[in-house]
Parts: sequence; structure tokens; C-alpha cells
Amino acid sequence: MKKVGILIMLLVGVASANAQLLPQEVLNFFDTNGTIRLETQELNASADTLVTVFHRKDDIVWARLTYRIIDLRYKQNFQLYFPEKHDDPKYKSLFRIILQAVVEGMPIYEAKVNSYEPFTPEFSETTRIKREDLAMQRKLCFVAKGADGSDPELDDEESYLIYYDTINNQMIFNPARYSLYVKNQYKYLIQEVIFFDKHTSRLHRQLIAIAPLQPERANGTDPMQFLRSSVKFWILYQDLRPYLASNYMIPFQNEVKRVTFDDFFQKRLYTSYLVGETNMYNRMILDYAKDEVNAKKEQARIETEMLNFEQDLWEY
Repeated sequence: MKKVGILIMLLVGVASANAQLLPQEVLNFFDTNGTIRLETQELNASADTLVTVFHRKDDIVWARLTYRIIDLRYKQNFQLYFPEKHDDPKYKSLFRIILQAVVEGMPIYEAKVNSYEPFTPEFSETTRIKREDLAMQRKLCFVAKGADGSDPELDDEESYLIYYDTINNQMIFNPARYSLYVKNQYKYLIQEVIFFDKHTSRLHRQLIAIAPLQPERANGTDPMQFLRSSVKFWILYQDLRPYLASNYMIPFQNEVKRVTFDDFFQKRLYTSYLVGETNMYNRMILDYAKDEVNAKKEQARIETEMLNFEQDLWEY
């Protein structure tokens, strides 16, 4: 009898434990219409929560700042480029999310275009671009070329992808120009810090900022000077992160896998290539490696140097 009582108590305990493990809301894979239920409009509490790991300053014993380019023409980055339509009811591209954030007032910061200035961006009130100043700066207004490839007039508001309405004091998005512009917006520059935390005994990577790039370069233009001038503006990743975390990416070869843009960046699911890192000369790779062969050698050297640092931390 005592054994039976113990068995009943165990069964009750297991049942109560299972009840606690059940989610608060169990969603059907199919919606009421019998189609696949999309989570693009049903973000749960965990998807809206921005998790930030706290790193004590005293625990960081080594850090290195790097700059990388994310090219959306690489297969691994396709999900950042699609969909191409601005009014897709289910998903948005990375560029469409950035436009939405800029229109809603997300802070953006100027890029340094002069060769005598360090490439490292500054995020302060002096470098922050005011909304009313967007109408005065051509590249910041996302001016799209005409169908014949010609440049539109600066005072033609219909040629702007986004512009500032001084009368109504608001940002305006012009969907008619979106398709002409987005097809060429396939490069982004990111600023990333790699650091070693002795408390966790591991190497961490943190994305700090992201900048849309003008992709095309005129013949004869110095590569490094073009990189400087092609940066439209800088965005702090933490400012953009709420928008990324509230949007799911378009599925790629798996309709069940739902990944937010924030998950995609935090887990480093994208591919990129190195264009520079911090050094005492304040130089990027293109400042001293003028041809493609030497640039690739320098990229390989820096990547190997950082990999060796991580490997040398451990003893096998």
C-alpha cells in the first residue's frame, strides 16, 4: 500500500511538472483558413525582448575593432535583400526596415568623407543628422536615378525616396521610387568589435554600427576615397535593433524556420569580408593595398592573426 501511495505521488508530481512546462499558448501550425500560420504579425513576448549580455570592463583584456562589408549578392545574405517590394504584407527587407526606422525618427550619423580624418565614425549630437537637414543632402535623401539613368533635379521631391516635409514637419516615404533604388542597394558596411572576456573565457563579437553603401564606383576613382564617399550614414545597431527584432525574415528553403533580423545578426548567420581594422596608422586596407591581389593577402593576414590569437589562448 505504501508503494502504491509513493507511485501516485510520483505520477502527480510528473503531471504537475509537465503542466508547468507547457507553454501559455499553443498555436496551431495552420490558421483558421487552413493555410500556414505566419508569425510575422504574431511576435510573442520572447521575440520582443532584447537580450543584452553584460560585460564588465575589468574583464575585457583584449579588443579589436574591425570593418566588414555585407554583400547581399552572396547566397548566405539573400534573406537580407528580399522581398524587393516595399508593400509586401508579410515580410520586409533590411533596406525597407531601415527606411521605416529613419522615417519614424531613428538617429542617424554623418560619415567622414575626408581622407585626413580617421575612418572611425563618431556618434554624438554634433555628428547626428537632423531630420530637417535630410532635404539639403542629396545622398542622404536616397535620390534614385530616373528610368533612363539620369540624375534627377535636387528640388524635385518626387525624385526622392524619402524626404523631409517642412510644412507638416514629418518624414515622407515615396514608394514610387523604391523599386528604382532598392535593386542597387546590396552592400552594407558594419563596424564590429571582437573582444576577449576573461570571465566567460571566450572570444565575443559585437556589432556596433551599420551603414548603407552606394554600390557603384566610377572608373578611375580611388577605391578608399570611394568607400568613404559611398557611406550614406551610420546607424547604431542598438538604435536599429528594436526594428530588427520585431520583423521576421523571409524564409529560405524552410517554411517552418522563423528567424528575426536581430537573431540573424546576433548569431552571425551572414557572410562578410574584411575591409579594415584598428591600427596606429588609422588606415584601412584600401589605403595601402591598391590592387585586388594585395588586398586579399592583407585580408587573409589579419584574419589569420585574429584566429591565431584565439587559438593561442588555449593549451591542448
